[in-house]
Amino acid sequence: MSQAQSISNLCNQNALEIQRELDSYNNCSKTITIDNKNYVLQEGSVIPNDILDKLKNKGDLHACQAFLMEAIKGKESEIERIRRTSPDISHLTAPIRQYAPDYDVLSDVEESWGWKQLSDAEYSEYLQVEAMASHLGQFIHKSGKLTQLRKELPNTPSIEWFEVEAGKRTPVQVTKHHHSASLMQCHEDIAEEHRKYEQRVNYYKAKVKNLVSDENARIQKLNADKAAEFLKVEKELNEKYKLAQDAYNGEVLRLTMEFNSQRELDIKAAAALRINVDPRFQHVIDMFITAE
Repeated sequence: MSQAQSISNLCNQNALEIQRELDSYNNCSKTITIDNKNYVLQEGSVIPNDILDKLKNKGDLHACQAFLMEAIKGKESEIERIRRTSPDISHLTAPIRQYAPDYDVLSDVEESWGWKQLSDAEYSEYLQVEAMASHLGQFIHKSGKLTQLRKELPNTPSIEWFEVEAGKRTPVQVTKHHHSASLMQCHEDIAEEHRKYEQRVNYYKAKVKNLVSDENARIQKLNADKAAEFLKVEKELNEKYKLAQDAYNGEVLRLTMEFNSQRELDIKAAAALRINVDPRFQHVIDMFITAE
């Protein structure tokens, strides 16, 4: 678990490094000349040709982090679930008069139930495509970095002036390294990828919604059947006292001790479980394991 947490932290740190690089992009470098000496006011930072790879790498890092955190929480939740279990003695008959038992009215499931019905591979893909759609969308959003660069580019002057001292100015050489057409093409390329990921996100959301609707219909039918069965059993039951109190208590004690012993073994086995890494995240995991 400590290694999974460590790799999750590394994913986050590497994603932040990529974000810092994305934030550094600009449209031009700026230099001035004073007394025949050149000074750099602003270093140029061009969007690299592999920008899409960087964005996908950032998305992979966030998706892998989400996957690991889900796995860690899942393991902790499983251990806690086992710890909270108690022995099932419902098959024992206590020395009391028996009545028709009340039935549990099942509640409708929520959307969270629907997500749990997806296979590990499906949920992993959803985490990935949702992360990709989010991070690609952020970059091309109207308030994103690429849109900012496209808006600034036409207004970037070919020359600026730097006030050396009061009443004395010197020209600033402004060198543009982006073109409107290339920025537009970059936007279209990223937008095309974004649309593909967004379609998969919508597919899984629709699938989960349908699963929830079908399950709730089944639950309502089951509740109706239980109500009908309860009325039938209530008329037919004629309970008798069956077991002596001592025999009953002794059997409960035996089952409880056996259950507690097995529960400790189950907690130990659950604690030893390793995270089964989805193949889509293996290259990210390997990168950090190799680095270690």
